[in-house]
Amino acid sequence: MGEGGVSQVTLARRTLGGGALWVFGVGASSPLTVLVGGIVSTYALTGVVGVPLSFLVIMVALGLLAVGYVAMARHVPHSAPFYAQFARGLSPMLGVAGAAVALLGYNTIQISLFGLIGATLAGLAGGVWWVWAAVVWLVVAVLGRVRGAANARVLGALLAVELATIVLFDVAALSNPATGGVSLEAFAPSGLATAGVSGALAFGMAAFAGAETPLAFSEESRTPRAVARATFGAILFLGLFYCLSAWAYATAVGPGSVAEAAADPTRGPFAVLERVFGAGVGTLATLLLVTSVVAAMVAFHLAVARYVFALARERVLPVAMAAVSGGARGGAPLGGSMVQSVTAAAVVTGFVVAGADPMTLFVWCSTIGAVSILLLLTVASVAALGFFAAGRGANESVWVRQAFPGVGAVVGFLVLVFMAGNLASLLGAAPGSPLPWLVPALVAGAGLVGLARGQWLRRADPEVYQRLGHGTPDALTVRDQRLAELEV
Repeated sequence: MGEGGVSQVTLARRTLGGGALWVFGVGASSPLTVLVGGIVSTYALTGVVGVPLSFLVIMVALGLLAVGYVAMARHVPHSAPFYAQFARGLSPMLGVAGAAVALLGYNTIQISLFGLIGATLAGLAGGVWWVWAAVVWLVVAVLGRVRGAANARVLGALLAVELATIVLFDVAALSNPATGGVSLEAFAPSGLATAGVSGALAFGMAAFAGAETPLAFSEESRTPRAVARATFGAILFLGLFYCLSAWAYATAVGPGSVAEAAADPTRGPFAVLERVFGAGVGTLATLLLVTSVVAAMVAFHLAVARYVFALARERVLPVAMAAVSGGARGGAPLGGSMVQSVTAAAVVTGFVVAGADPMTLFVWCSTIGAVSILLLLTVASVAALGFFAAGRGANESVWVRQAFPGVGAVVGFLVLVFMAGNLASLLGAAPGSPLPWLVPALVAGAGLVGLARGQWLRRADPEVYQRLGHGTPDALTVRDQRLAELEV
């Protein structure tokens, strides 16, 4: 046991480099899914020609939001970063509330992908969607029990093939423009001066979900610098990559008719590949979409497992959930992995019993997750302001301590407003329907549950309450994984 009664059980410390962390951040975003789903849907539902430019705007906004979040992580390395940062920068009770919202957000995004992958495999190979979802569930559950470094190698290989497929599409699209020439119309600022721009920003922000997950592997990273580089690198790469792919799609179908083409299932990105390279390439790309989704599911599963592990280690959740492989030497979060697998199975089973369409599962859960993560990033900027204002940093500049987190909080709030105003479009709900209000209600409900749990801890166990967010084991009392095999 450690200080304040916090267990010194640990994950596989210092086993992940910057490249592995970057793979988790980019892989969680599932770039191929964004291309065939997010980018096409944004064009179809908003009619905004400037979608490529919107991704650059969102990239900058996310970069601002990430400054305080990443800077604070240097001083508060934790497997449940939002929880720890809220607890240390705001209050322990708000830390537990943030943890509840984070668990809701990451779980719902991961679970949403069961609907997408089930429907995709059923359309490709036949059968019932939930049977395919069950097979993938088993694969994810097994990989979730493997240490992060091994998972990074698997996901890295899948991501490399996925990105190569997107590059192939970009080359095919840009080399075969519909209008006979490559147009730069998508990058004109006037392309965002339309009524649908808030919807484009909302859809685009959802596409970046997962880029912030490298911080959940802080305890396993080799250096704090690796975490920072991986996070900012993921945001920069995804922003540029999505911008290029959105521009390529508009070029292939014609900027003037991109909204009409995006609304036609027979004119999607895979249709462009088939037109240029033949029908077999389209089928192969669909198979690679499946591996892309699996990679994202594993990445989010790993993030949830680490949140559960960290919360259990600090007694916010039952201590039994902090079980890891490898014993005192550290390993994978077995307890957290099991909790996430059981949660996913329960939610998917509920949708199956209700007879719901698998794409309903995908749309609703992914929207809940996107709203949750954006809210968490916004509050993280506020937490960073409080943390550094209390003099608990090192020698960060005023830009890092105040300017960027302050601007990030404002930007995050504005994007939240945009997203809230476009929930009906994100969910495909009828105008005027009250159903979209379920999303903020669920997020608020999760926060209230966390507040109630924090209040209970404050009264029932003040010692544990005061140590919330401080649970990362001391490096002097826990063996370093890199030294575990040394004999003296």
